[in-house]
Amino acid sequence: MRLRDVRLGPGAIVAAAFIGPGTVTTATVAGANYAYTLIWALAFSVLAALVLQEMSVRLGVVGGMGLGEAMSLIGNAAYETGNLLGGSLGLQELLGGSGRLWAVGLGLVAFALLWTGRYKWVERALVGLVAVMGAVFVTTAIAARPDPLELVRGLVPGALGDRRAMLTALGLVGTTVVPYNLFLHASAVRERWRGVEGLGPARADTVISISLGGIISIGVLVTAAALPAALRVTSVGDMAQALEPTLGRWAGVFFACGLLAAGLSSAITAPLAAAYATCGVLGWAGDLRSASARGVWIPVLAAGVFFSLLALRPIPAIIFAQAANGVLLPVVAAFLLYLANDRSLLGSWANGRASNLLGAAAVVIAAMLGIRSLALALGL
Repeated sequence: MRLRDVRLGPGAIVAAAFIGPGTVTTATVAGANYAYTLIWALAFSVLAALVLQEMSVRLGVVGGMGLGEAMSLIGNAAYETGNLLGGSLGLQELLGGSGRLWAVGLGLVAFALLWTGRYKWVERALVGLVAVMGAVFVTTAIAARPDPLELVRGLVPGALGDRRAMLTALGLVGTTVVPYNLFLHASAVRERWRGVEGLGPARADTVISISLGGIISIGVLVTAAALPAALRVTSVGDMAQALEPTLGRWAGVFFACGLLAAGLSSAITAPLAAAYATCGVLGWAGDLRSASARGVWIPVLAAGVFFSLLALRPIPAIIFAQAANGVLLPVVAAFLLYLANDRSLLGSWANGRASNLLGAAAVVIAAMLGIRSLALALGL
């Protein structure tokens, strides 16, 4: 298969989902507070995402099933709050006004797109938002002029004894390898491909999209690492300060556009994932225009808007949510690993030795990070 024949689709939806406000905020805090020392956590996250999302692709394309059995609507509503709050930070930096009201506005935009019920429209919108994020965050990383040697050193695990650094590292894992993305991917690939013949294009889409998402995430961290050491990151304006020598007064606007795209893209995918998963479990029609699907994604979106109106501090809330997600990840990943070994479901496309070794490594390392972070948080 030639690269030019690959059409991005479900993989780009997954990339749009995990490059949300959680990624932008957590990677920014990681870079600002620990420079390049936590790049290893993002590198591991991208590799783990590739391994686990590929398993989801096989389940969706070959097995014709999703992972809705383990989906939590409450979890998706919690994610939606962080997505809307994060996107509102971008709009607040661009236009001023109330962040909570902007969150409502983003919720209405997500509602309008999902209400169309057209998968192709949703997919194209998310591919476009990924392109915007790539243009913004990769450009800002280049403008930051990182030290190549420091970048390489960042691939070596460090800061393992620092409680806050480990919680941030877990947040980086949790914001990249997102449990609901595993469910979303298995359902989305069935909208594009059916049967074994679609496995090749689906895998190529996954590798390209997830890799691009990883590059964007690292770009955010690298940009933040250029922030002055004494600067405390509390707003998008702080995040953009490092770019002012290069982009001048447009630095804040440029970065805010990327954060807005991140928030909107993830605000669309969280309700979408909930709808696909729940309809699959209960045997309802999976069409987004069906009453059953709308009966799922509308409450999830509405809950996100409601909690966005409360007096929450966006950045601490987002980072905490990603760390909690990192603790949940090993459980969901282990469940996926079990299904990917079911030969009655996948036949000859069930996991081989290499897939099992990589998948098990991802589960074990994620579990170790989660346990260590919990122990540090509890002072053990």
